[in-house]
Amino acid sequence: MPVTVVRYQTRPERADENQGLIEAVFADLAARRPEGLRYVSFRLADGVSFVHVAAVDTADGHNPLTDSPAFQAFTADIGARCADPPQALAGAVVGAYGFPLTAPGATADGEVA
Repeated sequence: MPVTVVRYQTRPERADENQGLIEAVFADLAARRPEGLRYVSFRLADGVSFVHVAAVDTADGHNPLTDSPAFQAFTADIGARCADPPQALAGAVVGAYGFPLTAPGATADGEVA
């Protein structure tokens, strides 16, 4: 399952706005419940750094996150909100415990199936 990790820092005066836009994305996803997407976002302790992790497991490889109007609104002016721009890195799950992003052959609670 392809995983993308994105990290960036917002301008201090725009961090709360950024969080609100992220919360809108999660509200939209909760309402639409797209298949094949696992997504989590973190605001780090410094208050301005954010990390997003998305895993896509769809038959055609399409990321349903990009279909979300709230996600489109979130990304529309991300550059203006950031002091350090987003850096997206591809990755693979090595292990997880208690997160829905599990390593191959492991269950969501971290046990090997």
